[in-house]
Amino acid sequence: MNSLTKRQWVILVILTFVWGFNWPVMKLGVTGFPPFTYRLICLLIGTPILGLALWFLKVPLKVPRAYWPELLMLAVFNMFFWHAFIILAVQSLSSGRSAILGYTMPIFSAVIGALVFHNQLSKRAWGGVAAAALGVLFLLWHELANLSGKPVGVLLALGAASTWALGTQMLRRTKIPLPTLTLSFWMTLMTAGVMAVLVLVFESSEWHAPTSTHWMSMLYNAILVFVFAHSAWFYLARTLPPAASTISVMMIPVLGVFSGAWILNEVLHWQDWVATGLMVLAIVSVLWPQRAQTSSEADQT
Repeated sequence: MNSLTKRQWVILVILTFVWGFNWPVMKLGVTGFPPFTYRLICLLIGTPILGLALWFLKVPLKVPRAYWPELLMLAVFNMFFWHAFIILAVQSLSSGRSAILGYTMPIFSAVIGALVFHNQLSKRAWGGVAAAALGVLFLLWHELANLSGKPVGVLLALGAASTWALGTQMLRRTKIPLPTLTLSFWMTLMTAGVMAVLVLVFESSEWHAPTSTHWMSMLYNAILVFVFAHSAWFYLARTLPPAASTISVMMIPVLGVFSGAWILNEVLHWQDWVATGLMVLAIVSVLWPQRAQTSSEADQT
């Protein structure tokens, strides 16, 4: 497993905090407010800011016609399903447990990569996947009874995770010769269009003015999630080895659980602490550099 560069480490740490704290922030945002409308407002604020950032950085926005079909498929699996499904799941489940279910994505991604795309994972990487899966089970320990009464929310969260996992595998294999920021902008813009349709179809009768809490949540999502986090994740997904880019985000649901306990008074149990240790083990198993063979050792083999 290749070690991360200093830049990748910085991006990963910031991304972990932004996405981790976003789960209770989203829960506050969709409590008493239509979820698709919430997501659409976030996108309408965030997408122009992302576009201005790309213009300032002189990142090209033009996409040749030949690449639009593949870009659309990337948006479908990386953005459309995820944002539609997970925002509904957050409304019906606790913020921490939504984070846990949503971040089963690395487990789905490892399995899809191995079975569908024939990725070769080391024993240590498979050990990381197993530790992450066991950590998810510990995090869900006290919620299984409650979750069983909310099957739609559970299925939506798992559907979001599995489609995002497939999208991640597709993204790291894309041959589109464009900057990651360019892809991120157009996928975000297309997602805004999809959300607008969902709002008109399902929520046109539920519109009302957001409260100050809703606006705070929307601004957090618009600026930190849609402008920074998505671009950062797409960059990591395209530059890191498969296992590293997926298992490396497994601290996000842990942070989601603990930040939910802090912000929303969601109860913590000893299993949450055990799960934290397992997530750390999973991350170390795939990000810790393997000891390279010396030339003399190689000559002896």
